[in-house]
Amino acid sequence: MQLDISKDSLHVYDALNSEVRLKILQLLSEKRMNIKELAQKLGLSSAITTRHIQKLEKAQLIKTEKIPGKSGIQKLSYLAVDTIEIQFPQKIYHSYKLHTTQLSVGHYTDFYVKPTCGIASTEDFIGQVDDPKFFMDSERMNASLVWFSEGYVEYKIPNLLTARDTPELLEISLELASEFPNSNNVWPSDITFYLNEINLGTWTCPGNFSDTRGRYTPSWWEDKNSQYGLLKHIRISQYDTCIDGKFLSDVVLADLGIEEKTLLTFKICVESDAQNVGGVTIFGKGFGNHDQDILFNFYYL
Repeated sequence: MQLDISKDSLHVYDALNSEVRLKILQLLSEKRMNIKELAQKLGLSSAITTRHIQKLEKAQLIKTEKIPGKSGIQKLSYLAVDTIEIQFPQKIYHSYKLHTTQLSVGHYTDFYVKPTCGIASTEDFIGQVDDPKFFMDSERMNASLVWFSEGYVEYKIPNLLTARDTPELLEISLELASEFPNSNNVWPSDITFYLNEINLGTWTCPGNFSDTRGRYTPSWWEDKNSQYGLLKHIRISQYDTCIDGKFLSDVVLADLGIEEKTLLTFKICVESDAQNVGGVTIFGKGFGNHDQDILFNFYYL
């Protein structure tokens, strides 16, 4: 589950603001339980326990299902999320000028992918799922979702800085998840990024998320499929390369030769020899939790 610091996430923070409800989450992390079992563990009445369960269900932190048993139908509650990530507002570098280029996720110019794979617009699938040849379908430019188990997609970005401009920082912002048939909330994948054929580093994505529906994911997309990713910010500065403020590699801006190039290349890759070959899903505008495509922010003087 991915949250932000807006009022839209307050119901989740409110649900977590209780020692009893935190204890319920801990108990349900061990096994599925019914109201009676939880009430006994908590030392509370079933009525009070039910109110706590309802609050956790409203926050989509747990789910309850009717399960047939020897004594008839019983309701069992279980955890619906594995992790929670809180997205803070993007940091703005006020002392620099800014030029932004936005590319749709289907605007790649080169690719090599293995199934499971596919592309989709906000209206429907583009071509056939799990057939890589449809990655060259002309309709791919309308794609808002791209996924594959192994391989890469590569984008070309125009460098619109002039000879008088001095680049100080390049930030790449995009929403990513791993890739699993349907979905798997715990499915790590090592995703490697290249800029101008230079390896920027590898980030391990924790899963392919479907615990809650994506905020912008269209209604035709089934609940069982991946719903959203994590918004990541890769920043290449004069000192190093970081992802969300955490060190990624020793690559610095000068290594990229931006001043000499009119076109930059950016590759998103799942290497065949990675420790976790868990694929990648790239979310664009109209899918996931962030209504944006791939953003390239050039900060300069």
